[in-house]
Amino acid sequence: MPMMAIPQIGNNMEAPPLFRDRTDAGQKLAEKLMHYAGQPDVLVLGLPRGGVPVAFEVAKAVGAPLDIFLVRKLGVPGQEELAMGALASGGIQVINRKVIEELHISDSVLAAVTKMERQELERREQTYRGERPAPELQNKTVILVDDGLATGASMRAAVVAVQAQKPARIVVAVPTAAHQTGREFKGLADEIICVETPQPFWGVGWWYENFSPTSDQEVCMLLKRKFQMDQALLSQPANHF
Repeated sequence: MPMMAIPQIGNNMEAPPLFRDRTDAGQKLAEKLMHYAGQPDVLVLGLPRGGVPVAFEVAKAVGAPLDIFLVRKLGVPGQEELAMGALASGGIQVINRKVIEELHISDSVLAAVTKMERQELERREQTYRGERPAPELQNKTVILVDDGLATGASMRAAVVAVQAQKPARIVVAVPTAAHQTGREFKGLADEIICVETPQPFWGVGWWYENFSPTSDQEVCMLLKRKFQMDQALLSQPANHF
């Protein structure tokens, strides 16, 4: 049965940030995911770019491998933070018909944005992964992590794409989310974990003291660092009693 924690804070515009940065957010999120610690079939997937620093802290805390799952938001021209859909690895496309109809987005505009974002998704795939194969998701508990959910278009595309690979369980985990968006995921994922769902929401970045963009270099560095940590653990001699 899908599960969700929905904590809330007040609606004062003077409300302070909830997180110092993505590292702090990841550490707070990890505290709510410790029931997955030590489980052998858990895999943490960060949504680049901003979800990867959060996912790094989660993967480190629960002792699970870290990888990426590529998703590109289809932003409304001139209002790029507003998603009219999203693309995900594996050729998955999710469209937000409500946004498209309300803003009278034409098919040609949607096609142009889709083409541009598909090219960027392919570029990032090569940058982050290179020749390294994508992880096997079948029969795994997959924890999908981002730095927050506003419309949820990117995460929705990720969930649909992951479902096609037949995992045992899909967990959506974010530090903060719009209340209604979080509720919508109850029917999509097996579990949704969210540290805070402030109302009104105002946007993901509002709740971070430092929400500076995550670079390609940082994504690659964190993936490499976690891989090295995992290899170091594997190389340690087993205890004998």
